[in-house]
Amino acid sequence: MNTQDAKRVLETALICANQPLPLRDMRALFADQLGNDTLRSLLDELMRDWAGRGVELVALASGWRFQSRPEMREYLDRLNPEKPPRYSRAVLETLAIIAYRQPVTRGDIEDIRGVVVSSQIIKQLEDRNWIEAIGHRDAPGRPALYATTRQFLDDLGLDSLDKLPVLDGPPGAEALAAIGDAQVDLLSEQGELPLEPPAAADADESSEGSAPAEPSAAASIAPSDAAADDAAQLPVPPTNVPEA
Repeated sequence: MNTQDAKRVLETALICANQPLPLRDMRALFADQLGNDTLRSLLDELMRDWAGRGVELVALASGWRFQSRPEMREYLDRLNPEKPPRYSRAVLETLAIIAYRQPVTRGDIEDIRGVVVSSQIIKQLEDRNWIEAIGHRDAPGRPALYATTRQFLDDLGLDSLDKLPVLDGPPGAEALAAIGDAQVDLLSEQGELPLEPPAAADADESSEGSAPAEPSAAASIAPSDAAADDAAQLPVPPTNVPEA
């Protein structure tokens, strides 16, 4: 098979795939007759072939996919005007702390936020497949250690945690907003995205109804209430190319 035919096979498979395609699946297209280096070379050529179009080929944490370019979003949103899910400030602060400080326990998150972390917040993030327990700390009670997943990176259009913006301040809800802005601009190659001042609000309540913890002196993010805070909106990932 010549290079042009191999590119056509790859292009077709990527367009028809309903999720990012890893290199091992691409090798299966060619009965393992093409190695990873050859496949990456073909993928680089495909990226150049699609340069300047409304759709681009990108590498994500779990594989490669075609998706709409960020500048096309305002037009595509007119076809799907539904608003994406909205999350409380407490949820986004928790997610940002896990993303930037992983692996962390609930106790670590509470030390940073200065409030009790609701079990419902952790469950919500686990159900969305943005975080997972990757082990347990060797400490009394063996608390679970949480980290972000590949799905979290895929949904933000990133291929590794190294691509998260470098922040001037501590991770909070604004960190996720910064990631959203960076996603639209392909991180804008800024390298540094400043935080806005955290909004003052009441403390979280745990799902068990316990009283909120007093903010510690080391707390670096203002306490917030998951129910009372204005809901924050997590950015929508770029639109995937529909199946052929």
